[in-house]
Amino acid sequence: MNSPEPAPSAPTPPPDTELRSWLRARVGHYAQLDAAAIDPTATLTTYGLDSVYALILCGDIEDHLGLALEPTVAWDHPTIDALARHLEETLAQASPSGESR
Repeated sequence: MNSPEPAPSAPTPPPDTELRSWLRARVGHYAQLDAAAIDPTATLTTYGLDSVYALILCGDIEDHLGLALEPTVAWDHPTIDALARHLEETLAQASPSGESR
């Protein structure tokens, strides 16, 4: 008798890195919710973040990470997971070991 094949597993969510935790805290602050209540896969608009908050969040990220970002970064990457991935890639490219010359 053949044993059944295991069901495909759901994709593993990315680890809750320091950056993701910080982003969840910022979104929670703006949404007036506890950071633990913020789903990193939900769109930022789910929590009522409009264009004003997106610009403020962009400024917070720039201050926190020392990066210059496009003001549309939160719209281009509309979830915490997507935004964190983008920022991690940007940071990696900006670091001396990530530079391509």
